[in-house]
Amino acid sequence: PPFRLSPATGSKSGGLLATPFARGLLMILAYRAGGTFFKVSVTVICVAVVSTFAADAFAQKTAKPVLHGKHWVAVTGKPLAATAGAMTFTRGGNAVDAACAMLAATSTMWDTLGWGGETQALIHNPKTGKVIVINALGAAPTGATPELFKGMGMGYPPEYGPLAAITPGTPGGLMVMLAEYGTLSLAEVLAPAMEMAAGYPMEQNMVDTLEAYKPLLLQWPDSARVMLPHLDPRSMRSHAAPYAGEKFVQSELLATLAKLVDAEKQALAAGLDRKQAIMAAYDRFYKGDIANELARAVQEGGGLITAEDLANWQVHIEEPVSTTYKGIEVFKPNSWVQGPVMLQTLNVLENFDLRSMGYNTPDYIHTLYQAMNLSFADRDFYYGDPYFPPEEPIKGLLSKDYARDRAASIVMDRNDPTVKPGDPYPYQGGSNPFMQMLQQWQPRLATPEQLAQTDAMNAEQARRAGTTSIQAADAEGWVVSITPSGGWAPAYIAGHTGIGLSQRMPSFVMDAEQYQNPYNVLEPGKRPRATLTPGMALKDGKPFLSFAVQGGDFQDQNLVQFFLNMVEFGMDVQQATEAANMGSYQAHSSFGDHTSEPGKLLLRADIPLDTQFRLHDMGYTIVNESKSSGPINAIFIDQQHGTLMGGSSDYGDDYGIAW
Repeated sequence: PPFRLSPATGSKSGGLLATPFARGLLMILAYRAGGTFFKVSVTVICVAVVSTFAADAFAQKTAKPVLHGKHWVAVTGKPLAATAGAMTFTRGGNAVDAACAMLAATSTMWDTLGWGGETQALIHNPKTGKVIVINALGAAPTGATPELFKGMGMGYPPEYGPLAAITPGTPGGLMVMLAEYGTLSLAEVLAPAMEMAAGYPMEQNMVDTLEAYKPLLLQWPDSARVMLPHLDPRSMRSHAAPYAGEKFVQSELLATLAKLVDAEKQALAAGLDRKQAIMAAYDRFYKGDIANELARAVQEGGGLITAEDLANWQVHIEEPVSTTYKGIEVFKPNSWVQGPVMLQTLNVLENFDLRSMGYNTPDYIHTLYQAMNLSFADRDFYYGDPYFPPEEPIKGLLSKDYARDRAASIVMDRNDPTVKPGDPYPYQGGSNPFMQMLQQWQPRLATPEQLAQTDAMNAEQARRAGTTSIQAADAEGWVVSITPSGGWAPAYIAGHTGIGLSQRMPSFVMDAEQYQNPYNVLEPGKRPRATLTPGMALKDGKPFLSFAVQGGDFQDQNLVQFFLNMVEFGMDVQQATEAANMGSYQAHSSFGDHTSEPGKLLLRADIPLDTQFRLHDMGYTIVNESKSSGPINAIFIDQQHGTLMGGSSDYGDDYGIAW
């Protein structure tokens, strides 16, 4: 059979229906039915065929309604957190205030992130008409070198624990955003999260996560103390996590948040203004007693973060990178995340008539896959922290001429498993300092053992592990798109701070030659190239679309398709979040050993069988899943009517509220 079945979903799009016999049978049935499967009256096969040949119909139906708002929209990964955003709007806050409240709430809920993770945001400022970037990605601590991990017998940093941690970025990102662009006090914005830290009803999926990772959590006393309140040392098999619906109390996290609010209060009493008072709280986290306790606990547990690392780290407010697609300006953070890969892909795709190919036809999916492969190959070679040398060739990478030449290399009738990075330097008037490495480039193929591990993993959990997204917009024109991540359960909680640390260290590479990426090699103080990638678009200079998704290397793959669903195929924002996506495994993984699976193609199970057969014939190994993307959240700004429309995927617990 040309299809591989998912152990997570048990999809029946492979197996018997994927054999040549079934292929012929389906064709005969179609012929006998007058050329359309919808007239076949054979009971079992009819149901299967109708469901797989209804892509256009699926694109028009949605499980959730569009959110319509005149004043504001708030969307994020959990209903409680969306409510925190709505509460902040009703208190008179703007979209930045609401986004910060949702960020605090999701971090408190461990909604695939925690307070010690990283935050990256795009903000449209209606006062300037500009989009700016908040870079709150943590950095590698003192002593973090490839030699350290190799000396410990590790090929790369561990997936979990204190050695996986970079410096916390989310608290600083939240406070800088709020100070610079919000209107409310830190106390007002943190109020929902503090109430939740005092005790919120835990959800079943978090209960399941904590129980599944109980052996790992037991290695870290502070994590076990917080996350396993019912632990019975006499029976490791007994239930240890909070129960679904039980109030999960985080008294130490609450104390930490109270310290931030107290620092703000004292600064205001001393005559400082709103911004200065919020930054006084920032200093207490990164330079005061919170920082000292966090650093002590990390080092006691065998980690590397020092008080000096926390004091020296800072949030950067940056210019975004951008491109245009058919006149629409699309914005992303720079190469310290994978965001520019979406811009590169759009530049390549602009050279094709996608609309005439048709939504999710074989030619469309193939063209997307090849365009993404070209862009992700560049990501794997050239992306890294722009504050460290060598300087990334971002101007050349985003050149329309470069994209045109890359597009011309696409083979239109088969997959190319040998796609490699291009050379963008001539397109910015320079020469490539790593030409020899580029010429010797080869894909890092996953080993049979790694493939077996991937196949055994629950694919749905893999796409939902880590990260959430936050979208907020208001009538004044403030628009915020955030993809926060890191510190997800199971997290190493740092002492009595209640802060769960990031797990971003494995995103570095350990050797430029071995991993064929000279820009993302681990160094102390350097930010790892992360997958986290909020998006925003302007049309005629005004806000048009704000969007983000969770899902690691799939994020920009999903977002390219979401964007095209709206711009090329006329879907509304909710249809576009729920529509079927495809995913490529040909890009090198952003974690661990950074391996690739050329030609492996993820398709949602309702993609028509004839499309899947055609793609198999073009050289793809197809994996079917019931869901093929992480939960996409987005806001469409209806310029014609002056209203807001929110979309929130039907996958997961993501939720939105509008008014």
